[in-house]
Amino acid sequence: MPVIECDPSAARDRLVEAGVSVEEGNTDHERWRARHAGGTAVAYDEKVVLQGDSARLRGLLSDGGGRAHVYFDGACRGNPGPAAIGFVVVAAEDGIVAEGSERIGRATNNVAEYEALIRALEVAADHGFGAVVVRGDSELIVKQVTGAYDTNDPDLRERRIRVRQLLENFEEFDIEHVPRELNDRADELANDAFEN
Repeated sequence: MPVIECDPSAARDRLVEAGVSVEEGNTDHERWRARHAGGTAVAYDEKVVLQGDSARLRGLLSDGGGRAHVYFDGACRGNPGPAAIGFVVVAAEDGIVAEGSERIGRATNNVAEYEALIRALEVAADHGFGAVVVRGDSELIVKQVTGAYDTNDPDLRERRIRVRQLLENFEEFDIEHVPRELNDRADELANDAFEN
């Protein structure tokens, strides 16, 4: 079971601020306990013990929230056409802490790429990470988000604004273009969404 050495009062405040319900402990030694996203945090003097699927709780309780690598990809059958997204959030200590895929209706490939990035950043923020390194194989999206390219299309411009707002949730962020083979899991998830 992971143990986070911390001030239990400050840890409780972080959880409450993140919208996690905290209740009294079950024994005289427990200061409080909280359940969130499949995990349980139990506070004792000077430490919090994590049980179950605790990646989200660890992110919320860790000082600075830790760093995640975020991979995203969008897929279309036609352009525009039926579209889907895939994303993966990876933390050094925990490996893959979240991944997902879903159909998003009819869209262009670029819209699907942006929607995948938006969903991935929402999930990374929900896990409480303080820093993200974002990687995608769409050079256009990466260069638009970083400001290297203009965004003339109103649909893409709106999504770029949303991405920039989400990036403000993190103390540090970097976004980089990577070859498709380094983004293969997100690509696989996006394409799998068409099969489900």
